[in-house]
Amino acid sequence: MAENSLSTLNINSTIKLNDSVEIPCIGFGTYLNTGDKALHTVTWAIQAGYRLIDTAALYKNEAEIGRAIKKFGIPRDQLFIITKLWDSDHGRKAATQAFMNSLHKLDLGYIDMYLIHSPNCGKIVDTWRALIELKAKGLVRSIGVSNFGVHHLKALQSSFPNDLPSVNQLEITPYLTRSDLVSYCRHQGIGIMAYSPLTQGHMLKDPPLTELALKYNKSTAQLLIRWSIQSGFIVIPKSSKQERIKENINLFDFEISADDMLKLNALDRHAVFDWDPTEEPWTS
Repeated sequence: MAENSLSTLNINSTIKLNDSVEIPCIGFGTYLNTGDKALHTVTWAIQAGYRLIDTAALYKNEAEIGRAIKKFGIPRDQLFIITKLWDSDHGRKAATQAFMNSLHKLDLGYIDMYLIHSPNCGKIVDTWRALIELKAKGLVRSIGVSNFGVHHLKALQSSFPNDLPSVNQLEITPYLTRSDLVSYCRHQGIGIMAYSPLTQGHMLKDPPLTELALKYNKSTAQLLIRWSIQSGFIVIPKSSKQERIKENINLFDFEISADDMLKLNALDRHAVFDWDPTEEPWTS
């Protein structure tokens, strides 16, 4: 983390990526928040202190997110906007056009980070080449991937040894630690971004988790998000409720002990609650 230890972590803490771009350690996920819901939730998130907003072409809310940001009036350089390329737009020409469509819908001048949403559908080499070109033109600051397994990353690295992804966005929780994949990314200097950090609600009442949350006088959701941050991940919780949005970033007045971090890690059972393309075969 950029100039931050656990003891000095705060709402403005950032992580320095392998391309020297600094990204907030916590952001707001927007999946399933469309139309007016997207406008309201992004506004609430910015009010609560989030400065990273994560979207995707698949989410069909880029235009609403752009409008919410402009309506709020916060300076553009104080926000970090991520969007993602959907599977149907793989390939050099299609990826370039898809990016330009997202840029137009967001209407924010540039995009901070653009990710390949998954390794599905192939054409990854041509797609990654398109992203490198977009970055060289200054249209996007940082490029990365999502849902890539170790074999996908190794194959990409063999074609582009000097242009590794800045991040790999993955479903990660104490119940799905992906230790081998995380270890590989860290060894290669690829940042980890954790989505669905709240297990999509499935494990929020799990007794070992509720017991620890009670100890820290925090909700189980706050404990899970704090676990991600202390694990060194960028984390992007989502909600459509204003109070939950505020609660999910109220994380910087406590620290999970080393022993309790080990207890949380021990909950790992490879529990996937979203999709998992990390095991899909590589097709270039």
